Amino acid sequence: MKQKTIKNKVEIVGVGLHKGVPVRMELESLDVNSGVVFYRSDLGISIELKPENVIDTTMATVLGKGEARISTIEHLLSAIHAYGIDNIRICLDNEEVPIMDGSSIGYCMLLEEAGIISQNAPKKVIAIKKPIEIQDDKKFVRVEPSERTIFDFSIDFSHPAIRQQHYKFTFSTKAYKEEIARARTFGFLHEVNYLRSIGLAKGGDLSNCIVLDESGILNKDGLRYKEEFVRHKILDAIGDMALLGMPLLGTYVSYAGSHKLNHLLTKQLLSDEKAYEIISLEDKAMEEALEYAYEM
Repeated sequence: MKQKTIKNKVEIVGVGLHKGVPVRMELESLDVNSGVVFYRSDLGISIELKPENVIDTTMATVLGKGEARISTIEHLLSAIHAYGIDNIRICLDNEEVPIMDGSSIGYCMLLEEAGIISQNAPKKVIAIKKPIEIQDDKKFVRVEPSERTIFDFSIDFSHPAIRQQHYKFTFSTKAYKEEIARARTFGFLHEVNYLRSIGLAKGGDLSNCIVLDESGILNKDGLRYKEEFVRHKILDAIGDMALLGMPLLGTYVSYAGSHKLNHLLTKQLLSDEKAYEIISLEDKAMEEALEYAYEM
């Protein structure tokens, strides 16, 4: 259970979901204990992945520093976390991470193309020692102690294609690829039209988003999973919790959680030193307890 980075530099060109402009993204290896670092190559500004660098959570999780913004980071971070990568630099020549197909499976394929290598330093995890919860009326997000990493999410929409959905996901890289990675982001047609009227969602279409009208799904090929909507919420949550800076060992539970609540949860957790423990996986027993997670 060593720290990991990528073996080879890889790059793609895509479009951002909201601005709809082309963006080139390059992934590069970093030394041990570097963490995840974003770099705006057009501005020459680096932004570390930390809760205090989050400047917006309205439509996506957005990092900022000076004049630089990095938007819609959660899908990429979800894949990076799922593959156990601790140290990586993400270079962008515009402000949005490419949306790909609205899920994280494209990032998974990109990481596999890059290759993943172990580094000469023990992996660290943040183990939850007591429950921490953030509430907003009936909505909530919570982390609590657990011997495995679990994401337990529930949603409830009045829309006939969604209704009540619940999914409990026990984390491993293999399970992530099979159960979570292909779940796409979704939106309602009336919301899409409004967002476009204010200059957002310009890069969104049926190739990278599940779009719903008043009665059903507009995508001709339908859903990839029966519970694709709540599974995508788990995909987002995994990406948002990556702001902790290391893998989570605990259970994440949510009802109707959001980027905003996830951000507040990471801040609250890290502000309470009694709520967590940082464990270096030099301990053989802990290593054996967690090695299941990153089996490919």
